[in-house]
Amino acid sequence: MAEIIQGEGHGKGKGKKRAKKHGTHIDMTPMVDLACLLLTFFMLTTAFSKPKIMEIILPEKPKEGEKPPELDKSRALNIILIDNDKILWYNGLADPNKDLPVLTETDFSKDGIRKVLLHRNKELFSQIFLMNKDVKEGKLVLSRDTVETRTRRMMKDDKLGPIVLIKASENVKYRNIVDIIDEMAITNIARYALVDLNPVEKKMVENFKKSQTPVTAISKPN
Repeated sequence: MAEIIQGEGHGKGKGKKRAKKHGTHIDMTPMVDLACLLLTFFMLTTAFSKPKIMEIILPEKPKEGEKPPELDKSRALNIILIDNDKILWYNGLADPNKDLPVLTETDFSKDGIRKVLLHRNKELFSQIFLMNKDVKEGKLVLSRDTVETRTRRMMKDDKLGPIVLIKASENVKYRNIVDIIDEMAITNIARYALVDLNPVEKKMVENFKKSQTPVTAISKPN
């Protein structure tokens, strides 16, 4: 909005009339309203578009001269990611001086690796599930921070759940790594780690793939 102010000078007597002077005044009220609307818009869109991140709790670095804790073989669960979105898993540890464990194939479906993890982590998962259920139904009044604190305490005190070793072979998609870590959170796995395949496991994967390759019969000429 602009307002034009006109002023006319009047000469004395019969002298020559002065030229009219024109001045402008710009109303800034609409501009302020627009700035407030834009500021509100950017504040809301910034709050809604928060970056999606994955929280990973890394283990503490061992002190100098301190031996890493030994892995309980009975709790070890090895998950090997291979190409074509497939998963191989086995229990225990692969000892080259003993009979090697059998690899079992599964996938990322709810009846796949999730079912395996829930079966191995049944006790801890049930405790956390029942606590969250009681909170939702109002039987247990706890704040969100208190629920998270109790969940972390349960996972820290867990002595029976599996220790999952996640390993990726060649040509594995990054999406598969993210998916398997999501499964750890869904099934409330307390302890898991990303480690490399050892030579024995590489050989196990190669033998498994060979066993899955169909053999084509070659007909002999008469």
